Amino acid sequence: MRPLLPLLRLSAVVAVGTVLATATAGCFSNRQNEGATLYQNHCSSCHGEQGEGLRRLIPPVAASDYVARNRAALPCLIRRGMKGDVVVNGIHYNQVMPGHEDLTDSQITNLLNFVQRSWGNQNEPYTVREVSELLQPCHGSDGQ
Repeated sequence: MRPLLPLLRLSAVVAVGTVLATATAGCFSNRQNEGATLYQNHCSSCHGEQGEGLRRLIPPVAASDYVARNRAALPCLIRRGMKGDVVVNGIHYNQVMPGHEDLTDSQITNLLNFVQRSWGNQNEPYTVREVSELLQPCHGSDGQ
């Protein structure tokens, strides 16, 4: 019976490790795709399924010089929205973009990181801490 004890312990460790790996993989895989899901639910109806925008009405986020040049402003733009003239890839747009006050700092981070690395954008990803800090000054803004 004594030689079986190490095997039983090893089996228990393997079983616990498998359960933890499966549970952990599930956690991370759900969060891993959150940015794409948030984009689909909150942005794609205006900015397009592939970030292409809508002719000269809604600016693209795909291969967007605005996305690349306005890193510090993007978290607040997502949270509070925007109105007024904006130039993206040399084209003027002037539509109201609604804000998404319901999104958490973490969700805004995941959404921005999805956009930062999709459709030709090769921009540095955000951290949640960075987004939270960038969101601080926009809490009292009127979305402009």
